[in-house]
Amino acid sequence: MSGTAIEIDDSIILASFKDEKTREVAFTQLVRKYQQRLYWHVRRMVVEHEDANDVLQNVFIKVWKNLENFKQESNLYTWLYRIATNETLTWLEQQKRRGSISLDDSESSVAGKLEAQKGFDANKLEWKLQQAIQSLPEKQRLVFNLRYYDEMPYEEMAGVLDTSVGSLKASYHHAVKKVEAYILNS
Repeated sequence: MSGTAIEIDDSIILASFKDEKTREVAFTQLVRKYQQRLYWHVRRMVVEHEDANDVLQNVFIKVWKNLENFKQESNLYTWLYRIATNETLTWLEQQKRRGSISLDDSESSVAGKLEAQKGFDANKLEWKLQQAIQSLPEKQRLVFNLRYYDEMPYEEMAGVLDTSVGSLKASYHHAVKKVEAYILNS
C-alpha cells in the first residue's frame, strides 16, 4: 500500500455528513482533505504554529456546527476558506483588543513573532519575503497570501472575501508593489 491517500469527492463527503450514521467519518474525511491547506492559510496570517492550530480548531468547530446547512452555492473549498479567513481575522482582532495596541503595533508584533521563529535569517530571501508580507496591512496580506501562495483565482477569492474582483486586483497590485519595495530596500 502506498503512502498517498485517495482524495474523496466533496459531494460524497457532504452526502455522508447528512446521514447520522456516517457523519463523524465524513467529517474526519473533510478534515483530512482540507486541514493542511487551511492550516497554512491561517498560519501565514497569524505566524505562530500554536496560534494557527487554535484558529484551525475554531474553524473546524464552526464547520461541524454549520456543515449540515451548507447550501452548496459555492464550492466546499471556498466555503471552508471563507470560514478560515473570518476566524483568522476575528482572532487577529481579538489579539489587538487584548493587548489594547494599535494596528501598527499589532503588525510589528506579528513581524516580531516571525523574527523569533527558529531558523530566522533576515539575510535570506525567503525570510525577507516573509518580513515584507508581514509588513502589509491585514487585508492586503490576506489577498497577497491567497493569490501568491494558494494561487486562488480572483473570482473565487471574491466569494471567500465577499468583495469585488476589481478591488482584489487593486489590493494585490498594491501589495506586490509594497513587497517589492520592501525587499529592494532591506
